[in-house]
Amino acid sequence: MTQNKYQNIITNEEVNQNKLDRADAIISELYHKMPKYIANGHGPFLAAIYDNDGNLIAESANSVLSDKCSNNHAETNVIRAAEEKLGTHDLSKYNLSLYITAEPCMMCIGAIMWSGIRAVYYGVPSITVEKITGFDEGFKPNWLHEFATRNITVYGNIAPESGERVLRDYVTNNGTIYKPKRTY
Repeated sequence: MTQNKYQNIITNEEVNQNKLDRADAIISELYHKMPKYIANGHGPFLAAIYDNDGNLIAESANSVLSDKCSNNHAETNVIRAAEEKLGTHDLSKYNLSLYITAEPCMMCIGAIMWSGIRAVYYGVPSITVEKITGFDEGFKPNWLHEFATRNITVYGNIAPESGERVLRDYVTNNGTIYKPKRTY
C-alpha cells in the first residue's frame, strides 16, 4: 500500500494539493542547495520568496555566523532582499509566498507577519530542528492560528526527511550551533 507523503502536513487551512505539490518541489530544491551554502559559511537554513506566477523574487541563507548578526536568519535575509528588489517595506500587495527549509523561529514569525508575506511553507518542524541540532527555536504559542486570523496561510512538515538529513550532516560536520549562553 502506498503511503500519502503529505499525511503529516501541518496547516491552518483546508489542504490544497496543488499548493503542496508546488511547495514540495521548491523546498526539495532548497534542501538540495543547502550543502553549498553551508560550505560557504552559512547556517543550515535556506529560504526563498516566490510570486503567484512561480517567479523567484529572492533566495537567501542564514548568515548569522558569516555576518556576525543574530538577526540574520534565512527568513529575515530573504524578506530584506525581496523588499530591496521590489522597493518597498510592505510586500502584501505582491501576494508572495515564503518557502523555508525549517519552521520559522519566534523572531522570524514576527518578521514574516510584519512583512506582508501571504503564505508560508516550511520543511522540518521546530521540535525536530531542536532535537537534531540543539538550536533554540523559541516559544510560539498558537502561531498558526494567529497567522490564519491575519490571512497568512501556513503549510508545514513538507518533505522533512531531506531537511533532517541536511541538519544531521551539519551537526556531524561540527557546524556551529549558535545560541546565547544562558545562566539561570
